[in-house]
Amino acid sequence: MIRIEGAPELVTDRLHLRLPRTGDFDTCAACLGSDRARFIGGPAGRDVAWRSFCHLTGHWVHRGYGMFVFADRATGAPLGMCGPWFPEGWPEREIGWTVWDPAAEGRGLAFEAATAARAFAYATLGWTTAISLIAEGNARSEALARRMGCVPDVQFTHAIFGASTIWRHPGPEGRA
Repeated sequence: MIRIEGAPELVTDRLHLRLPRTGDFDTCAACLGSDRARFIGGPAGRDVAWRSFCHLTGHWVHRGYGMFVFADRATGAPLGMCGPWFPEGWPEREIGWTVWDPAAEGRGLAFEAATAARAFAYATLGWTTAISLIAEGNARSEALARRMGCVPDVQFTHAIFGASTIWRHPGPEGRA
């Protein structure tokens, strides 16, 4: 298990947002190996999924923050990843999300996780702005961005994901 001194954990009504654990990999790999990953560079085999999963951990080590795994508070089951993110090649710091478990979709869990992660980025990391980089055609992520008060900003072509739109989050004061 990864241990980073002072690593935050966030708790919402239904979720526990925490660092990735090795035991989360199978759920992540199942998502990345399916058509569900088509907007984030997949589908991918377990070997590539492992590298992607370890990217989550490495981001915490090198940036001091990163994607949380959001897990069901009652069961501990990992449901997806969400959080502040700024890997090489990104245009700006992002609040990103991916729902790994299809059973978690349509229940407002990604919204709950992303809202908590954005509040953390603003209050704890001191961010004054954030984006979400959403691949063309990803209607579910666009709907979540709208629900969070984001507005489409400019187009961006990502080396892996291709044509994308930068969605601008409202700042800490509530304006996009």
